[in-house]
Amino acid sequence: MAIFFCIMINTLLGQKIDQTQKFLENGKRVPVTLISVADNSVLQVKTVATDTYTAVQLGVGSKKKPTKALAGHAKKAGFDKTSSFVREVRVADSDLPTAGEAIAVETVFQPGDIVEVTGRSKGKGFAGVVKRHNFRGGPKTHGQSDRERAPGSIGQTTTPGRVYKGKRMAGRMGSDRVTLPNLTVIAVDVEKKIILVSGLIPGHRNSMVTIKKTGTRKKFVELLGEKEKREAIEAAEAAKVAAEAPVVEEKIEEPVAETAPEVVADATETVVVAEETVGTSTETVKAEATVSEPEIVTKEEAVEAKAEEVAVEAEKAEIAEEAKEEEEKVA
Repeated sequence: MAIFFCIMINTLLGQKIDQTQKFLENGKRVPVTLISVADNSVLQVKTVATDTYTAVQLGVGSKKKPTKALAGHAKKAGFDKTSSFVREVRVADSDLPTAGEAIAVETVFQPGDIVEVTGRSKGKGFAGVVKRHNFRGGPKTHGQSDRERAPGSIGQTTTPGRVYKGKRMAGRMGSDRVTLPNLTVIAVDVEKKIILVSGLIPGHRNSMVTIKKTGTRKKFVELLGEKEKREAIEAAEAAKVAAEAPVVEEKIEEPVAETAPEVVADATETVVVAEETVGTSTETVKAEATVSEPEIVTKEEAVEAKAEEVAVEAEKAEIAEEAKEEEEKVA
């Protein structure tokens, strides 16, 4: 069952769960009603060409023992279960869903939306005029013991000789279709498919209601702690996306050292030793070494050339020591 994201549909069906109270960010306590808004199934799409008007037929719930007609209607849309609560929603001609899809609550309602909720009020049974129409009743003294909750006169005499239509009298109370406008969506729980609406709505627990979006509240105050919860969810989703993203390893291309032919350094070492004077106590030894520098192609060869220079210096020191030893022998 595909989820349809439609901004043209502003009405969804839900089920009243419970009534409670919450605190806002400014510290104000407000009464709220919890409404379960499961994914609304699109059973039928009516268009101008086929039905002379545009509407979407939505359904929620599951009927245990549906009739063959209802079961066939749901099966035609591609649903195995028959919806227990079905209503039509007027929509614009554009951006219509397809029968067999579902509409999620987060695609229609957001915190701060102004909605009106329509439901059926609780049944009170047969009630008198005091309870049903808030009559004040008759006098409680002067022998009027049986007139305290009586309706009193219900009309005139011979003219008109009847009771006017709409006369407020005792009768069955409740079970009426009631619409409460100007309510605010306080929060939307996407995981549990629940929305929190400010105020109280008609109907008993588990009764079905219709929620219609009518506007957006400009000065909206969120629930206490809702901002931190939303930021935590966004951070968790961002971390999840980052973890699922493929890791691209940057390959660093190492420079390939070109193999150059070995350069044989023609090094000529010239050692010049001064004439030895037997009568003198000092002997001058001059050693000159001229090393022709090889051509350096890479850094490794430069290091090797430096090592050769150090070796030449060591050889010079050895020659000087040998010359000193020979002088001592002659002496």
